[in-house]
Amino acid sequence: MRAGSSICFPISCARIFAIACGYEDADDLDRLRFDPAFKLACGRLPDSGRNLCSQPTVSRWENAPSLRDLIRLMGVMVDLYCASYTKPPEAVTLDIDDTVDVVHGHQQLSLFNAHYDERCFLPIHVYDTATSRPVAVLLRPGKTPSGTEIRGHLRRLVRRIRRHWPQTRITIRGDGHYGRPQVMEWCDENGVDFVFGLPGNPVLDRLVDETADDIRTRRALDQKPCLRGFAETSYRAKSWNTDRRACARIEATTKGLDIRFVVTSIETGSAKYIYETLYCARGQAENLIKLHKAQLASDRTSCRSPLANQMRLILHTAAYWLMLTLRDAIPKAHALATAEFNTIRLRLLKLGARVVEMASRVRLAFAAACPDATLIRHIAAALMPTGP
Repeated sequence: MRAGSSICFPISCARIFAIACGYEDADDLDRLRFDPAFKLACGRLPDSGRNLCSQPTVSRWENAPSLRDLIRLMGVMVDLYCASYTKPPEAVTLDIDDTVDVVHGHQQLSLFNAHYDERCFLPIHVYDTATSRPVAVLLRPGKTPSGTEIRGHLRRLVRRIRRHWPQTRITIRGDGHYGRPQVMEWCDENGVDFVFGLPGNPVLDRLVDETADDIRTRRALDQKPCLRGFAETSYRAKSWNTDRRACARIEATTKGLDIRFVVTSIETGSAKYIYETLYCARGQAENLIKLHKAQLASDRTSCRSPLANQMRLILHTAAYWLMLTLRDAIPKAHALATAEFNTIRLRLLKLGARVVEMASRVRLAFAAACPDATLIRHIAAALMPTGP
């Protein structure tokens, strides 16, 4: 790979466009390299232009980047996220979570995970859930991350974001295994807010027992099938360096009592707001991971080298950006404005068309009965780059 040369651009374009269109295997490029629409999308003439790269070229290109190259590309990924805002936001909430990526071989960094009963990777995904934008995707071994590891990832991520947004208030939101003492201490020291799940224990149960008993009693007296309430308390685990605010969601049903806790550095807002509005919104991040993993096949990390697999995650994230940009260009009132990537792909990308290369232009002729012709014209106009 010749970094910075014109050789890399059509290879990366072809690979990213293929992933976005549902062709996640490099083998598919052996056929798509002759496709006139793909050639046109990659900046080549559909008939007279040179064919695109083949599978061996793509495979060599994916295995070419060094660790230093990938670190730079990860930084560019964060820069791209920050540049997606027209101006620095007052506050952002970043969701961090990992997902299982089952391996079928002897890939480096793959480990057996007893929870999933699989040999796997556990890559970390970070999203700005409010806008569905990806911030970072990092390949890592198939084990639960330690507090020191999470702190290191967050330190590098927040440092890069604050190069662009020094005044933006950042909140980190994650599941219980991200609420490690090292992570919360680092957040306190660096002005970063957090909301993490907190595993329950007898001490926490005793602290909210009065409220829980009241909710349980009122449910029984009113004969309701379910009654939910909230409480908060100050709690300090043995490994914590200070007391912290813990909020509880208490739900009484005919089957008994269910209590869930979160720990947060945010001092304002009721316990109900912290849990229901702020913390529960992290569920959308799991949907975004599904888009990335299932609908763009980012779990196709079958290279032996972890560097090549990280490169693949970067390419799949680029395809995610491509699909997200396409979806954001759809008018909000249209049914496809909230559609999943698979639906957008079938309705707007995988269409039959006649490609005609002329002396001064290239003409794309769609079917006269194309059901989304009006929408395609709107998107083409919206995404067309402005001239000088």
